[in-house]
Amino acid sequence: MRFGELEISLVRHEVRLRGNVVNLTPTEFRILAAMAQEPGRAFRRVELLERAFGYDYEGLERTVDVHIMNLRRKIEPEPRRPRYIITVPGVGYRFEGEHVE
Repeated sequence: MRFGELEISLVRHEVRLRGNVVNLTPTEFRILAAMAQEPGRAFRRVELLERAFGYDYEGLERTVDVHIMNLRRKIEPEPRRPRYIITVPGVGYRFEGEHVE
């Protein structure tokens, strides 16, 4: 999947930004991949946790906020003004980007 300068390969389990490999944790990758597969869809925090950790996860929903913060720091040109991972107030997050290819 390619979204502008961001490329996500589910097969290689790899993310590239402007051609450079971005080192993500397995959890960060699963969260990003889940959102990127459905661009524009608002995900609740609990949905992202279920995709990252499975349905048996019993941690706090706000854990996803830390992963999102780390993802933004790694993939966003300006993490304080994200263009890929958008906060949806009262819901959670959505991935924005036009799929190219």
